[in-house]
Amino acid sequence: MSNMFKTAVLLAVLTIMLVLFGGALGGRQGMLIAFALALLMNFFSYWFSDKIVLSMYGAKRIDEAQAPNVHAILRRLTLRAGIPMPPVYLIPTDTPNAFATGRNPTHAAVAVTEGILRILDDEELEGVLAHELSHVKNRDVLVSTIAATLAGAITYLAHMAQWAALWGGGRSSDDEEGGGNPFALILMAVLAPIAALLVQLAVSRAREFQADATGARIAGKPWGLAKALEKLEMANERLPMPANPSTAHLFIVNPLSGSSLMRLFSTHPPIEERIARLRAMRP
Repeated sequence: MSNMFKTAVLLAVLTIMLVLFGGALGGRQGMLIAFALALLMNFFSYWFSDKIVLSMYGAKRIDEAQAPNVHAILRRLTLRAGIPMPPVYLIPTDTPNAFATGRNPTHAAVAVTEGILRILDDEELEGVLAHELSHVKNRDVLVSTIAATLAGAITYLAHMAQWAALWGGGRSSDDEEGGGNPFALILMAVLAPIAALLVQLAVSRAREFQADATGARIAGKPWGLAKALEKLEMANERLPMPANPSTAHLFIVNPLSGSSLMRLFSTHPPIEERIARLRAMRP
């Protein structure tokens, strides 16, 4: 099953969860209210997320004179990918990492940390930048925004369900078979947001695998990115980045340290699996 198809299936699962939960709680009206609120919140996130996240990490735009090597690699890769050359930003931190943001290829940016420029050679850096350009080319910001919209609506419905259960509510008398079971509502209020989060994380992981594969094809070789991921994983374990959890999915490797139990809730697939897939690819 391709990663694109997996993503479509996961988004469909989120949509079905929203419809069923909304119908169980407040019928069509409850579902539409929750979806409209989540859509409004994520609309602003989609249009302004690039400016917000770059500002959050103190990223400063750098020109070709300041980083000729990065610009040269990006120019070569964008020509291969068939997308415009994005501006480059530098994040002032020793933790090696990188991310791309922007709602489409003409409104995108690539950010790299000072640390990543110090520890990667040209071949490894090319793999990382190709991965980030793949997120831009595949419009992953749009996909993640849709997933966040649906998951956010489900979470909002869960809060509504808690209040409905407290007041003995459920579906209104205008809906089919009115009156919901308050215990069932409480159970849904607890389990639905967790299920929505796991599906949203699965979408993020699928997009990471897709960006690895697309990036390897753009770079023309998979081993550069594979070697870079090994270095980045070890460096981030030694020096985790004080990143905002809401933006962790943007980075090429998870900037947050955590126990093995937290891997279940990680926005990134295991590094070992990503490396194994890359090494299994034919150049």
